[in-house]
Amino acid sequence: MPDNDAPKPGHFLPGGAGADSSGVRKPVVPGDSTPLTAPTPRLGGSTPAGPPQLSGSRLGPPPPGDPAAGAFKARYQPEPIPFVEKKRSKVLVAAIVAGVVLVAGAGVAGATKLLSKYDDFVANPIGTTPSLPGGTPSKSEPTGTPTPDPVVEKENKLYANGRLASVRCKEPAFRPTSKENVRSYYEVLLKCLNQSWKPVVEKAGFTFHEPRLIIFDEGEETACGVQKLVASYCDAEGGAVTMPWQDLVESYEKNKALARIDEPDALGYVYAVHVQKLTGIFDASDNLSDTAPTDGARLEHQRRQALQATCLAGAFFGAEKATFPIQGELLKQWQWRSRNDGDEQSEDKVRDHGSRKSAELWRTRGFSTADPGSCNTFVAAADKVG
Repeated sequence: MPDNDAPKPGHFLPGGAGADSSGVRKPVVPGDSTPLTAPTPRLGGSTPAGPPQLSGSRLGPPPPGDPAAGAFKARYQPEPIPFVEKKRSKVLVAAIVAGVVLVAGAGVAGATKLLSKYDDFVANPIGTTPSLPGGTPSKSEPTGTPTPDPVVEKENKLYANGRLASVRCKEPAFRPTSKENVRSYYEVLLKCLNQSWKPVVEKAGFTFHEPRLIIFDEGEETACGVQKLVASYCDAEGGAVTMPWQDLVESYEKNKALARIDEPDALGYVYAVHVQKLTGIFDASDNLSDTAPTDGARLEHQRRQALQATCLAGAFFGAEKATFPIQGELLKQWQWRSRNDGDEQSEDKVRDHGSRKSAELWRTRGFSTADPGSCNTFVAAADKVG
């Protein structure tokens, strides 16, 4: 219940609750909701001859018996809090004493070691150089030896695994007639690629993880940036294969067999780049491209990387040709695409992926051998990677 004797707001203001018009304090009336009166005359009112005189005081405590006296005392003159000594139980005191004795006796060496480490960390947060017996600081040496980039490219253990084992992958039944059909097709084929390449990558001594699949509209911004109608790979979030769909729907209406070749071929290529990334080949090639002495040397190095991906894609489909048959009209379209997929066909004509002749050479080599070891473009003669 509210305290009816509590002071009203403005209690200490002249003209406030508790004072009449003469400034004389009056008893508080329960339920009185009279608005506070301004402490100075209102505009238009009579002006006093001198400064306004305050009735009562706002500087000292309320007089005894005033309803606000209790609140004032609790706020400004609180009673001291008495100290009450807490008595520990005899069992607790004995346990504490025993613990102190233990540290001071048999455990003193361990305690000193802990305190020493703590003091060292405070004085030098990154720690001190470990010492050998006798106080001689040890030299911090790398625990491993880095593999030079040319060795990663040319002597990668990926090349020593032999032919890819078939995972009996079948051509997905979805036809590229809509975005969802293209997505479903790639989801099925991606499982085949994961099953095929996972044991090969791990046997070579590398960690395998699946890439993300992104199906995008033209001009859409994805984790790999704003996309055009080109299949691509980026290493965002552990690697992503980003695939268009609109051009496949259009090409399927014009040439169904060629669209059925281009669809798996595109995913096979960007997945091969993912394999290069997992095995260190992609990063090594990128590093060496950046240090190439001339633009011509840089472009040649980029062609070697791209043509290897072309060959690795061919190796996968060569391993699966018993269940994913590229034959009949599909084989004709595969051969046509192999002869017509080079830098000459690109809009910018930049020589960074290989000529039609080189692309056909490495695609055919991968398909016929199904062996990643046959795809070592980094040791090939320059005329084979033109």
